Amino acid sequence: MLVRRRKVSAAEVVEAHIARIEAHDGALNCFTDRTFGRARAEAAAVDARIAAGADAGPLAGVPIAVKNLYDVAGLTTRAGSKILRDRAAAVADAPAIRRLVDAGAVLLGALNMDEFAYGFVTENAHDGDTRNPHDVSRIAGGSSGGSAAAVAAGFAAITLGSDTNGSIRLPAGLCGVFGLKPTYGRIDRAGTYPFVDSFDHLGPFARSAGDLGLAYRLLQDSDPAAVEDQKIEPGRVAVLDDWFEQGAAPEMLDAVAAVARGLRASARATLPAAGLARAAAFCMSAFEGGQLHKENLRVRPEDFDPATRPRLIAGALQPAETIYRAQRFRAWFREQTRLVFERFDILLAPASPCTAPLLGQKTMMLGGEAVPVRPNLGLYTQPISFIGLPVVTVPVAGPGLPRGVQVITAPGREALGLAAAAALERAGVVAAPVAAL
Repeated sequence: MLVRRRKVSAAEVVEAHIARIEAHDGALNCFTDRTFGRARAEAAAVDARIAAGADAGPLAGVPIAVKNLYDVAGLTTRAGSKILRDRAAAVADAPAIRRLVDAGAVLLGALNMDEFAYGFVTENAHDGDTRNPHDVSRIAGGSSGGSAAAVAAGFAAITLGSDTNGSIRLPAGLCGVFGLKPTYGRIDRAGTYPFVDSFDHLGPFARSAGDLGLAYRLLQDSDPAAVEDQKIEPGRVAVLDDWFEQGAAPEMLDAVAAVARGLRASARATLPAAGLARAAAFCMSAFEGGQLHKENLRVRPEDFDPATRPRLIAGALQPAETIYRAQRFRAWFREQTRLVFERFDILLAPASPCTAPLLGQKTMMLGGEAVPVRPNLGLYTQPISFIGLPVVTVPVAGPGLPRGVQVITAPGREALGLAAAAALERAGVVAAPVAAL
């Protein structure tokens, strides 16, 4: 907005962000590729349009960056892997990037992730670990860890990630930023490297609900409902219980309670068999991911990240009967959730069982029991993406490490989730401060 009002030039904004990245990304490892020359050229074009009296777009001069599974013209799309590094560079940007750049955004580069988006930690054997800007001894979450950390660090105003089982919602919550996983299929996935076709979503990260909503509006074709027209009825907001409370750390339940109070909600709701939904999502993810990489697993197993390889192999070896049963259960679970949405408009749940674990931490406490970190950070996100529901993750304000809460709505009702996020932001319940680096 300041660029559009000629209070500052796009070139000045870009140089300030480049300087911040150069000064601090060595400690965080968000970027795998820097496109600073391109960003400077795009900023100059924005300034030229403004000087000529033309409309430079709603994102005029806004710095963005994208997870490195998006095609970026001139870069090899490697999805956090070693195996894809010898592929030819992309000849064009992914449509999602093009939409933002056409709206005036400037692209600063590509961001770190778990190999092939299969992980919740962004500890990558090929590109190194991304660290949490609020505590560099801790993970940023994953698989879109570089995308969330870059926004939290003030390296970019908007970033793009992907979410299959929680890969936007988890890092948004652990890094203390806003993240949106839209309804399945709402944003075109062309020009991105897949993981699990049944569950893959694209979505943005931002430091405010307004910026998140603007990015979403620009990223998709349909004419979305206006956020300002949404009415939040407290009696139709509920906290998810049962599976979504079991094992959660007290500070995470406190965060959900704070969001519920902010929306004046007191009801509770249950998604039946959510634990089975999580298990079914696990089976389908491993199977589809394993099938996608089956040939390379056979001829180049040593080139996979050691943390990814055994899970893909196990997935590729699953019997078809397991996947058939998981798909049948998926239809049942979708119908049960539809019935819950007849009573409620918004459902609330933690984005993760705990705040950010330490880098390299192998286990965490869940309900008094030590369990592996990597597979269990997504306990509360997997049942939701299993049936493609839209979710806004909001960062709960307060001292200590960031805590994220999922604001879940029925399919196609992203505007309501964004309206709830905006209302909570105005009330001071949620906020995304830039990390002090």
